[in-house]
Amino acid sequence: MSEPHRPSSVGPGRPGSAIYPKSSLGEQIEGIATGRDVEWEPLVDYRRNGVSETTIHGAVAWASGGRIVHSFGGNVLCYGRSMMKPVTMKVFANDFDSLLSWEQKAIAMASHNGDTEHVAAAQSILSEAERGLMRTPLDVPLVQFGRQVRRKRRWYHTCSGEHAAILRGCRERGWQRIGYTLPQHPFFQAYLKVLSRYLGESWRPLRVARDGCGLPTVSNTVNELALLFAQLAGERDRDWIWEGMTRNPDLVGGFNRLDSTVIKAGAGTVIAKEGADGLLGLGIVHPDYPEGLGVVIKIAHGWNAQATWYVARAVLGVLDIELRNPYPLHRQKAFLVPGIVPDRYSRRLETIPTWDEWDPNDDRWYYDWEQYIEPGASG
Repeated sequence: MSEPHRPSSVGPGRPGSAIYPKSSLGEQIEGIATGRDVEWEPLVDYRRNGVSETTIHGAVAWASGGRIVHSFGGNVLCYGRSMMKPVTMKVFANDFDSLLSWEQKAIAMASHNGDTEHVAAAQSILSEAERGLMRTPLDVPLVQFGRQVRRKRRWYHTCSGEHAAILRGCRERGWQRIGYTLPQHPFFQAYLKVLSRYLGESWRPLRVARDGCGLPTVSNTVNELALLFAQLAGERDRDWIWEGMTRNPDLVGGFNRLDSTVIKAGAGTVIAKEGADGLLGLGIVHPDYPEGLGVVIKIAHGWNAQATWYVARAVLGVLDIELRNPYPLHRQKAFLVPGIVPDRYSRRLETIPTWDEWDPNDDRWYYDWEQYIEPGASG
């Protein structure tokens, strides 16, 4: 006998219905385009012996001097997520200048792997008595080798350094630390003022959502995000943000992480920050852009470290900054779409290979197999 039908608590008219969407197709909100409304562009495609098997769509924006100098894939609205941590720490640019060590400054802007050095740096920001105030979700280290035997802890969470820094900053400012993750808290209000300073006094966020770590995350267009990273490059000597990331790249992400690898490749001329879901922000010092260059890559389907790596290698490569290739694809080769860089760099883009000598061309045979096909076999 089948069980009697039980009405859902989120069904129409039920207590939970007010906080859930009304339709599985989604509602159209005026002024906010959904992903299905955006004309995403191909950024890179994976081909097996010349035939595309996977195409990665997204959007790329280049900004310098307070303006967009190149845009590809549309001015998509998204959440900045953890990519915004270097901008977030602008709230405490003066407070932390001589207060925190360089390791503490780096971990404050990190989305770290949860390795021993990451946890130690994050914990060092707070006294033992203060650590119970931290509200990062319980988590395990981001990158694991072998069987997981460690229990979940708040310090393993990828955002624990940022949360610890915010709590420390609240103490220095005399702000109440209970409720520091809420949008009405003075910390978030101060962060909105930072964004307004860079994006214009009339700027207002279209949406504010709860990030995976519990902090508020603000909706911005890809163009706005690129403008913010251009400001990070242009203001690199005004505070500790730039040097905090370039001094300790491995604390920003960790082993084999894209942002850490980019920072090391730039040797002081580039900062990079990953962000869910599918974001990479680059602040670049380059003679072609004396006011600082910001580049933001947004992958349409969400985080794809390998595809983003190919695009980042191309962007940096045309600016004569050499980033190594990611690990090779399995019997495929990656091919770039010209629109990811401005037209002035198109010829240079063609010279940047997305494969290496240790990446065998095993998506094909090395002899003319067609000579063995008998006439008429295709019929």
